[in-house]
Amino acid sequence: MKTMNLKKLAILMILLGIVGFAFTPAPERITVKGSDTMVILAQKWAEVYMKSNPDAAIQVTGGGSGTGISALINGATDIAISSRKMKSSEMDKMKSLYNTKGVEIACAKDGITVFLHPSNKVKELTMKQLGQIFRGEITNWKAVGGADQKIKLYGRENSSGTYVFFQEHVLEGDYAASCQTLPGTAAVVNAVKKDPNAIGYGGAAYAEGIEICKVKKDENSPGVVASAETINSDTYPISRYLFMYIKSKPTGQMKKFIDWILSPEGQKLVVEMGYFPVK
Repeated sequence: MKTMNLKKLAILMILLGIVGFAFTPAPERITVKGSDTMVILAQKWAEVYMKSNPDAAIQVTGGGSGTGISALINGATDIAISSRKMKSSEMDKMKSLYNTKGVEIACAKDGITVFLHPSNKVKELTMKQLGQIFRGEITNWKAVGGADQKIKLYGRENSSGTYVFFQEHVLEGDYAASCQTLPGTAAVVNAVKKDPNAIGYGGAAYAEGIEICKVKKDENSPGVVASAETINSDTYPISRYLFMYIKSKPTGQMKKFIDWILSPEGQKLVVEMGYFPVK
């Protein structure tokens, strides 16, 4: 009799466990997609946030700012991360589909860094020289004080927000046909590491194992590199905000996640990952 009661109790406990499991709410899923410049930062945000918020499941993928914004417009992601502002044409598409132009959230700052091979004698360039180099008007390092060697250009693919920002703010024109486009800033850094005559550009967080070129606003300005001080004082000439875009005002878990990103804890991770915080 006692054995029978124990069996019934065991079965009851199993059933209660199954019922309890069935009614445990699933974590709220949030998808984040876009900027390859931002992807390592967004992944760190997601990783740290989920540790203290097990009711959230956050998935982060890259692909470029344009890809992330397109995914947001097409309903394939909840948050688009972008290293450039949304274009008016993208806002118009959003408006036509959802009757909203979306919500823009500045979540970090970045300084686009110019990468050189450590052996390069050139250590600083003006904004004008950078434009001439990437437009293909200056093709030999000798013209800017370097060795008599052909300049090799490396940059991002045209779906990249970094590609667009650099084009608009530095080139003010078209990239040279000889510029090799690569899928991600890490790939640009690796290419420059291997090529003594190379020059490339990308997010400051990726600048490891290469020479960081000082950038001058003009001939009479000092050469500076991206730092918290030069970014905040606007003395580094190629700085920008990094953005998150969502369809409408956030609620629930998404609002909680975004509020945390903008909090001191979230902004501390911005600094730890090599970016710069928003004030």
